[in-house]
Amino acid sequence: MTGVARQRWAVVFIFAFNGLLFGVWAGRIPAIKETFSLDSSSLGVLLLVLAGGAIVSFPVAGMLSEKLGVQKLTTICAWGYGPALVTVSLASSLPTLAAALFLFGMLHGAMDFAMNGWGAKVERRLCRSLMPFFHAMFSLGAGIGATTGYFAVRLEISTFTHFSSISVLGAALTLAAIGKPQDERPWPTTANQGASRFEWPSLTLLLVGLVAFSVSMGEGAMADWSAVFLKASTGTGEAQAALGYAAFSAAMVATRLAGSRIVTSLGPALTTRLSGGIACAGLFLTVSSSALGVSLIGFSLVGIGYAVVMPLVFARAANDERIQPGHAIAAVSTLAYGGMLLGPPLVGFVASFAGLHSAFLMLALLALLAVLLAPKLAVHTPSYGNTTHTSPDLEPENRARRSATRAE
Repeated sequence: MTGVARQRWAVVFIFAFNGLLFGVWAGRIPAIKETFSLDSSSLGVLLLVLAGGAIVSFPVAGMLSEKLGVQKLTTICAWGYGPALVTVSLASSLPTLAAALFLFGMLHGAMDFAMNGWGAKVERRLCRSLMPFFHAMFSLGAGIGATTGYFAVRLEISTFTHFSSISVLGAALTLAAIGKPQDERPWPTTANQGASRFEWPSLTLLLVGLVAFSVSMGEGAMADWSAVFLKASTGTGEAQAALGYAAFSAAMVATRLAGSRIVTSLGPALTTRLSGGIACAGLFLTVSSSALGVSLIGFSLVGIGYAVVMPLVFARAANDERIQPGHAIAAVSTLAYGGMLLGPPLVGFVASFAGLHSAFLMLALLALLAVLLAPKLAVHTPSYGNTTHTSPDLEPENRARRSATRAE
């Protein structure tokens, strides 16, 4: 197995690990909400603290990625991600819970930044579309993590035991897959890309980031509010409520695994337009029914709708012709993951005075924004399966890597 192929599988594991622990957290939110007697507004504030930790981490992660490289930064984050989650289960008061969530948000945000940068570099070196597959592994990990919450509740396992056992197992597998970080190549540049340390994104790239922001707000809300919504709307128990995010994640996995073929057939713009429409329909279905089965179908449709938009956004950023990929990914990541982590507290605030149903309808309107801005993702976005976007100076090396990949 070649070095870049080994890196590909390392990125697969890190995406799955990142999703696994986030899913574990999402599946136990109702238990933490009950333990601390939180109402929707209070939970929204705590989720805003988590979002604040992630947003603070982005510029720090950007600086560290320049000094250490995305591989080393990802490895460092992988060491700290599990312990950060465990601190949430150890919190004994609201201030300590807020501090733990801020730390967990920082590690989650920094790892998201680093692993997407690493994934984009591997994708570029192999001249293959891999971001949908990487993001599918995040969703798979998140679905598994949320499902462990179902069994943990059934078996009456404490949050500390649950969080610590999954963290240790996931970290052991992931760090073994990563191994020792290798020396990294710099991003290839084009004649239009300057060497400045800061580059303003174009208006088009900002609009691409707005698509990511609108979709990721919904994705974050599904993670943190799906179980709470099902429990309140359908009257189901805590264990069954955890299945909402599991259904959402399973649908995302299946759709992302087929993402390359979907985008090849339809193109990025039409795919994004249809995705936003499906997500909107799923949210309306979820809100309109009080039956658990129908709500789970709705969550599945939302997962299908959100699935390939984020991979398309990062692929678009990595191939921007105006600024270097690292800067473009940083700009889009800030909007994308800012939306994912700001969405849950915003849902909490809306729910506190208008109800959860109104908050979920707000997410449906945001999904329609992705439909309107879908054409922006077609600009400079490489077709899946197409290798013409590769930098010419890497083409001899890439031909050899493609031959080695086909031989595996």
